[in-house]
Amino acid sequence: MIADIGYGLNSLAYLVLLLLLFTVRKSGLAKYLLVLATMTTMGWSLSMVSTVFGPLTLTGLLTADAIKQLVWLLFLASCLQDNFDDIWQVLKRPATLFILIPPVVTLLLPNLVPLAPAWRFLLQTVLALEVLILLEVMYRQSGNNQWAYKPLVLYLGATHLFEFVTYANATMVSQIEVGYIAARGYIYLLLMPLLIVAIRRIKHWGVDIFISRDVVLHSSLLLVAGAYLFVMALIGYVINYLGGNWGATVQIILIALSLVLLITLFLSNAFRTRVKVFITKHFFANQYDYRVEWVKLTRALSSTSNDSVTVYQNALQAMLGAINYDEGRLVKVTNGEFDEIANVNAQPLSDKERQVLSSLTKYCAQTNWLIDIDEYQITPFNYENLVLDRGAIRDCQFQIVLPFFRDDAVWGFALLDAGEKEAVSLNWEVRDYLTAVTDQVATFVYHHEAARAVAENAQFAAFNRMSAFVLHDLKNVLAQIDLILANAEQHKDNPEFIEDTFETLHHTKARMDKMLRQLTEKKVEEAGRDEAQMLSGLIQNVIDTRCQSYQPTPVMHCTEESAVVVDPDKLANVMYHLISNAQQATDDSGKVEILLHVDHASHRQLVMIEDTGCGMDKAFIENRLFTPFDTTKGNAGMGIGAYDAKNYMESIGGKLSVQSQPGKGSCFTLAFPLD
Repeated sequence: MIADIGYGLNSLAYLVLLLLLFTVRKSGLAKYLLVLATMTTMGWSLSMVSTVFGPLTLTGLLTADAIKQLVWLLFLASCLQDNFDDIWQVLKRPATLFILIPPVVTLLLPNLVPLAPAWRFLLQTVLALEVLILLEVMYRQSGNNQWAYKPLVLYLGATHLFEFVTYANATMVSQIEVGYIAARGYIYLLLMPLLIVAIRRIKHWGVDIFISRDVVLHSSLLLVAGAYLFVMALIGYVINYLGGNWGATVQIILIALSLVLLITLFLSNAFRTRVKVFITKHFFANQYDYRVEWVKLTRALSSTSNDSVTVYQNALQAMLGAINYDEGRLVKVTNGEFDEIANVNAQPLSDKERQVLSSLTKYCAQTNWLIDIDEYQITPFNYENLVLDRGAIRDCQFQIVLPFFRDDAVWGFALLDAGEKEAVSLNWEVRDYLTAVTDQVATFVYHHEAARAVAENAQFAAFNRMSAFVLHDLKNVLAQIDLILANAEQHKDNPEFIEDTFETLHHTKARMDKMLRQLTEKKVEEAGRDEAQMLSGLIQNVIDTRCQSYQPTPVMHCTEESAVVVDPDKLANVMYHLISNAQQATDDSGKVEILLHVDHASHRQLVMIEDTGCGMDKAFIENRLFTPFDTTKGNAGMGIGAYDAKNYMESIGGKLSVQSQPGKGSCFTLAFPLD
């Protein structure tokens, strides 16, 4: 009965393998021979079930074994080379005929000549030995593919070594041990996973069978459970055998404790996760073809444009393409604020999404984790110590949050959503894959930003060199003026002196005009001293002393203000540039207004410079407004006013934002931190 159970389970296992092989669409010699070998092994196993086919006879046993060996030897003969197209090419080789002679003789000889059982056992021993020899030859010929062939060698080697031992023992005593025959079904069943692994590993066979990872996980857990209970029962049996009457009690206690421990392990999510990762890593092909994905990512990031908008957009497209998603946003974190720098088919960031990102910034900075919002809603315990507002995350229009890190701080996030596509679950492999993709994309973005910083520094270096020439010219002009003044009292009545003076002044004016065209009104200043200031007085002073020569005249309205810490001289220059730009962009009949009020929600002092001028479009704001040395004023400007204003606001922890529409005017908002 025990033997029937083993052979019956083995028959079912090979039936499942046979069905899996039938699902393979690609045809080929390897598939057909595997189907034949699997079908033969299944039939061989069924023939051993006595409750179905009656008591097993010696002739039936040896005939079934010989047929099984014949088919597997034919399969091994085809594996000695990988360039066979059909079965006839295999059979025509002299080596194949030599390999198949022993099993054919084993099958036919007993029908032609009466043989003692010992001789028949010897023939079966020779067949098992022949398989072992062919396995050794095949493994040595596999060369660089030994890793792929190793499971096949282990499977056939272990089963036929057992066959060799069984029949070698039977040859010596002229009788087969029943225990060996009863155990064969279980041995073939337990070793069958090695055959499946070999089928998946040997790529040139073209047999790509699919087995669910969850099925393998549960099967492995059941196998571990069976082995565990068997060991515990064996220990109990030994104690019972050696310990007399009290051994049965100890055996029961051990089994009860083992069941409790086993159930505890199976209910542990961490234990099951580790087992699943181990199985996936060692028994399954990777979910992604990393060579293909790397090439695709490299192409997505290839761009000849140095424009920041294009670079950020390419980075986001690369992230979406890595997991075949449709919607996404790239967000940069600046002084706790979230600036959307790229968008693909997604809505702008909402206030609730900003609230979620604020919590994720702190969490990701501590853990470096990728976040799956859908997973968090179902199993929040996977994200230890992460607390998000449930109402806020339900309104989030993204599923996966990929943090970008720079100098151990969160630089920004890629917020991805599947859209109409199938959502990806963040298992261990997807997390590793997306971590590699994120690192590569982050390097691409940081390289661009570093290149821009180098280019800007080079421009400022050129500006500094220009300033040195200007200072040199100024000293020359000053020397000429000093010379005129020094001789004026003595030669003021000399017509030639007067004529020479006017000529010198004309030359001086020409040189001053040239310097002004180069430098305009911008000069390099040393950093001043920060101190608490009421902005209304400082701004009004700028309006009265520096902005009265342009129309329309600016008007300031202060509804509420608090002191902020700034460098008065530096801020005066910033305000002058922004206000004068607003005046120059507005007709004389228009308006330029400066509004001051306190935003208590964000704890900031706001200064808004509004005009009714020509306005700017979105492309100009994103690509040119804050780009240094890019000006629309021709030689009248150097294009660093807005750039300098934005950098100064960020340097004090504030923010400069712009809202504008062509033909309707613009509004520059300066947010100063009150703390």
